[in-house]
Amino acid sequence: MDGSTNSLDDVSGSSAEYPDRMSLMEGRLQSQEDEITLLKSSLADALRRLRLHDQLIPLIKQQLIAVNPAAARVLNQVGSSDGFSRKLSSSSAGDTPRHPASSQIIHSLEGENGLNGDSGSLSSVFRPPTCDRATQTELTPEGQDRVPLAQTRAVQSISLADALPESATLPEGPRAKLLRVQGLEEEEEETGDPAKQKESWSSTVEELIHPSTIRSLQRGEDQNGSSESLSSAPQTPTSGGLPAPLKDTSTCPRSGPLSTIQEGEKKSLVRRNSEKAAKDPQDKTKKRLEKKAASSANLLTRSPSLESRAKDLISSAGSPGSRRGTQGQSIKMFIRGRPITMYVPSNIQNYDDLKMEPPVEKLELDWVYGYRGRDCRANLYLLSSGEAVYFIACVVVLYHINNRTQRHYRKHTDCVRCLTIHPDRVRVASGQTAGVDKDGKPLQPYVHIWDSATLTTLQQIGLGTFERGVGSVAFSFADAGALLCVIDDSNEHMLSVWDCAKGSKHAEVKSTNEAVFAVEFNPSDSTNIITCGKSHVYFWTLTAGTLTKKQGIFGKYKKPKFIQCFVFSLTGDVLTGDSEGNILTWGKSPGDVKTLGKGAKETFQIMRQTRAHDGSVFALCMLHGGALLSGGGKDRKIIRWSADLAPERECEIPEKFGAVRCIADVDGEEVLVGTTRNAILRGTFSDGFVAIVQGHVDEMWGLATHPSRSIFLTCGHDRLVCVWNTEEHQLEWCTTLEEYGLCADFCPDGAVVSVGLSTGRWLVLDLQTKELVSDLTDGNEQLSVMRYSPDGSFLAVGSHDNFIYIYNVTESGRRYSRFGKCNGHSSFITHLDWSKDGKYIMSNSGDYEILYWDIAGGCKLLRNRYESKDREWASYTCVLGFHVMGVWLEGSDGTDINALCRSHSERLVAVADDFCKVHLFQYPCPKLKAPNHSYEGHGSHVTNVRFTHCDSHLLSMGGKDTCILQWKVKRGATGDGAGERQHSVTSTSSSDP
Repeated sequence: MDGSTNSLDDVSGSSAEYPDRMSLMEGRLQSQEDEITLLKSSLADALRRLRLHDQLIPLIKQQLIAVNPAAARVLNQVGSSDGFSRKLSSSSAGDTPRHPASSQIIHSLEGENGLNGDSGSLSSVFRPPTCDRATQTELTPEGQDRVPLAQTRAVQSISLADALPESATLPEGPRAKLLRVQGLEEEEEETGDPAKQKESWSSTVEELIHPSTIRSLQRGEDQNGSSESLSSAPQTPTSGGLPAPLKDTSTCPRSGPLSTIQEGEKKSLVRRNSEKAAKDPQDKTKKRLEKKAASSANLLTRSPSLESRAKDLISSAGSPGSRRGTQGQSIKMFIRGRPITMYVPSNIQNYDDLKMEPPVEKLELDWVYGYRGRDCRANLYLLSSGEAVYFIACVVVLYHINNRTQRHYRKHTDCVRCLTIHPDRVRVASGQTAGVDKDGKPLQPYVHIWDSATLTTLQQIGLGTFERGVGSVAFSFADAGALLCVIDDSNEHMLSVWDCAKGSKHAEVKSTNEAVFAVEFNPSDSTNIITCGKSHVYFWTLTAGTLTKKQGIFGKYKKPKFIQCFVFSLTGDVLTGDSEGNILTWGKSPGDVKTLGKGAKETFQIMRQTRAHDGSVFALCMLHGGALLSGGGKDRKIIRWSADLAPERECEIPEKFGAVRCIADVDGEEVLVGTTRNAILRGTFSDGFVAIVQGHVDEMWGLATHPSRSIFLTCGHDRLVCVWNTEEHQLEWCTTLEEYGLCADFCPDGAVVSVGLSTGRWLVLDLQTKELVSDLTDGNEQLSVMRYSPDGSFLAVGSHDNFIYIYNVTESGRRYSRFGKCNGHSSFITHLDWSKDGKYIMSNSGDYEILYWDIAGGCKLLRNRYESKDREWASYTCVLGFHVMGVWLEGSDGTDINALCRSHSERLVAVADDFCKVHLFQYPCPKLKAPNHSYEGHGSHVTNVRFTHCDSHLLSMGGKDTCILQWKVKRGATGDGAGERQHSVTSTSSSDP
């Protein structure tokens, strides 16, 4: 197969080989696409530098004439003979006239101005406008003629001495200086041997590269579905203003114009595009299609060389992660090998002398919103302290139902999956899932036994023993909780018994390959253990370190698909609730001697079947007097049964809360109910139930804080829009949308809030009446960001269709009219911010672009990004920018940071990353490896973070864990804070009570 020369259309060969061939071809095609992406990047850089030389000639002429008017005579001689530019552009590389002092003008001028090595290339002094794919426009200055490539090469042979009279000499003191245009500096990569540069230039086909060539390449890239921009270079300004002179140092060789990635390919790249420029558009299109077809036809034979070439290009480019380089007034940051240029603000005199320190402020977990009831069972209990204990994400919450306060146990490193309390109702055992670290390596699950009064860990059970996670745990009762039974999430669902005091394992056995839902010790005998799950009930006996099981026999009764839960009655019988809606009573029967003979053993059989609910029985709870509570799934009913299973009372849970997941007894009359829609209810049969804990039930992305009140809004894939109060720690109101929401923002006056949906629709809701104020649509793709201007006169809507839609806002946010559309990004919009004067926008996109827009001037793209370096921003949520460059780690792939937010005091930056952590940096943090405080608690990627209006709290929102964490910002003392900040670079939040 490796040596096959068949085309992609060759489908001969056995059907058994076909999947392997397809997978191999797909892999090789991917390698080819990777190389094309790199070559396009190289081509963009080459075109940018060619344009530099086009613009360099008039500037050199002007400055030479300014130094000595006699230079005009020499320059006119050079430009004579029937149009200098036309003659050189039409001549070949071999017969182009060359002057004796080849390249001396560049070397001479560089010597006078102190240009040397990597940072001294003349191209770093004069930077022309670039052609960026994101703008889809060509940036040639008006009124200025293009200088062909041939002319650029010829100018290299002019020396400064040729421009002076024969009797004139260059002064030894203050020498003639080139004027430096500020803002045109950009890092230049060394290209090595100057001889290779000369050979490369001499081999270039010197034909004019038309704008249509660039646009054609851009269209070709779009058709090929490339997700990378053709050019990641910044939009650089034209020369203007009063330039500053350079320093005087010695002469040095000219630095090459191409980056390290492009050195090996600069000759062929320029030649190919010169040939394309010489053809008419139809020929170019036809040629491009023929090349694509030929490439596909020979994919199998060419793939090995393409793969090796792509590897060479990647290795020459350095690490695919993030790198940074500095030069002059700009900083380059690399994400996945792509350069992102950011300009240093004027108030920073020396970037290298900046010192980064962790912020004096720290975060302390204040409140946890939500409860995990949608996919977990038996996870709600009442402690002797009057606190309800439950979990969500990586946090076990202890919520005092009367005082409405929370404490948190936070020693788990991944999502908590199960929970049980000790017979003393003080100690708690909680088990977690395995999870993975940021490198994808699996982490080991375990069980923690901890004291609920002090929140201290007493014992860690099973580290390195369990697989995937811990599904169920249970304390023994007959021996005062000396033993702990654990079932893990491995394929065999290993059942193990542990000594709680010593942490040692007594016994272990494979239970079943089917799902296991619950495990419990017999309250009167610690050697008997019951498990239930999919189509089974097992009765286990622990004897001398060995576990043996007997399967419950259904006999004449229908075998249900799932046994969801079970409890022990006061008489010792086992009561199970199943997916058929029945409560089955199990008992022990003596061996059938008549049928099985003398050695027949006792069996566990169904003694009675009681019809309880329509749909599954999800929960059973035994009360102190012998009464039983059952909770239904489909019918959402809670039924109270007498000791002999006669129904006494019932009530129905409101539909918005979902089905009953578990029940906890409070005092025999009042109960706590956990539901499948992540709510905890409190109430009685006579008074009904009210929600004391509520949360989202699916992935969340939208988060906005009110500009003047202590409230915030969340929205997500569950189509809920929820408004929360940070002081009362409760849900104020909630509404359900037709589509799910992804982003939101409050109007500056706080009267209305806009919510962006997944279909391109966006809604404006009145905060007080909950009424729909406006309903508009932009495009047909999901919206990713909504942002009002500081004065509330504009609303910017960022979409996945690559556009930013701008609306005029009137009548206190109740009337909207389209103002314009920002068109220039080559990928979907991810973040945007308004300037403090409300005239400009900074935006980020999915391909790591940073663009600036003049909204007041008609939604125009600011091509001169250097002019925005000192602009002040009303908010800072863009993840890419000079002021937040330090939040990125080495090796970041561009998706590691989901969101960030600057505090209103402009002292802090909070970061939400893809590894379940929240980080706190000082603002600004523009340097690599900026120290920070790191905090755990989420069990999924953190999707968003926001500070409250007074910076007293920070809100973070998990994705799949459906958890909202409210952090209190603790102000550190400035006097002793300096000593504290000199310890480790990153500090992790503790779990102190």
